[in-house]
Amino acid sequence: MSQHPLSESEISDLRSLLFELQVEHRDLDLVIAHLTDNPPPDDLLVRRLKKRKLLLKDRILQLEQMLVPDIPA
Repeated sequence: MSQHPLSESEISDLRSLLFELQVEHRDLDLVIAHLTDNPPPDDLLVRRLKKRKLLLKDRILQLEQMLVPDIPA
C-alpha cells in the first residue's frame, strides 16, 4: 500500500468500486443459492461462481482497509 494519504477523489473512486464489488458479491450469492436449490446443479459452474465470490470478498476487504485511516498505536 502507498504511504501517502488518499485524496477525496481517490476515496470516492474506491468507495464506488467497493459498492460495485459488494453488489456483485451479493448477486453471486443469490445465483449460487438458486443453482444449488434447483437440481441438478451445474457443479462446475457453482464452483467457479464460489471462487469468483471469494476473490471479490478478498478485494472488498482490501478496499475497506484502504478506506480506514491508519490509527497510531
